[in-house]
Amino acid sequence: MLRIAAAFVLAPLGIALAYAGGWWWAALVTLAAIGLFVEWLSIVGAAREMRVMVAGIAALAMSGLCLALARIDASLVLLVLGLLSVALLAGASRGWSAAGFLYAAAAQLASILVRLDHSQGPAALMLVLLVVWSADIGGYFVGRGIGGPKLWPRVSPNKTWAGAIGGLAASLLVGLGFSLLGFGKAVPLLVLAAILSIAAQGGDLFESAVKRRFGVKDSSHIIPGHGGILDRLDGFVAAIILAAIIGFLRYGADGVGRGLMVW
Repeated sequence: MLRIAAAFVLAPLGIALAYAGGWWWAALVTLAAIGLFVEWLSIVGAAREMRVMVAGIAALAMSGLCLALARIDASLVLLVLGLLSVALLAGASRGWSAAGFLYAAAAQLASILVRLDHSQGPAALMLVLLVVWSADIGGYFVGRGIGGPKLWPRVSPNKTWAGAIGGLAASLLVGLGFSLLGFGKAVPLLVLAAILSIAAQGGDLFESAVKRRFGVKDSSHIIPGHGGILDRLDGFVAAIILAAIIGFLRYGADGVGRGLMVW
């Protein structure tokens, strides 16, 4: 019940800020990116290296300010400097600390780029959010209801092939719904929904593998019933980064959302 209650509060808030865009969305994305970085450091045992944490947080915060002003160029410079600072300041955990900053920075930048296009950005971002949530919810209920062979028991013992297929099917329904509402052609949206669903489930497994590598169950306990920010956003991070790459390759940095929705 605690998990459901938290979802009913956080999901509408996330949707409202995603739709509003601008400073509101940039602020949420930046706070989430900072949370991802801090939790990653905690998982890999580098949270006590305060210089690393401060350098990463400062870079992400200043990048968020630039992104809110639509200064992608300045944001990229700050993120590169932040990555170099984290790598130089970190000790024995240099590789893992730098990887955590890169993970959070990529999520921050991709989340803003997908929403940046005023015409197609809101629909593109909603598509990614709904695909990720559908994959998670569909996978959870189908996996629990059917059970069966495990997907990757060494990394995530609770996930099953049935759940993965159920999550994919739920995501396809989202793509179909967007096409029926006139947001794009059915076949491209179904293919896109499938790709993003697989990416989201892969992101979930990736985060589970990192936590298992360091013997950690939850990235934190900041979200009641859900664990940490990293636990909740692992699938979204993978999906939004892939979505940003697809949109960027089609229409460039200013048309990422259009690149996802217009085929």
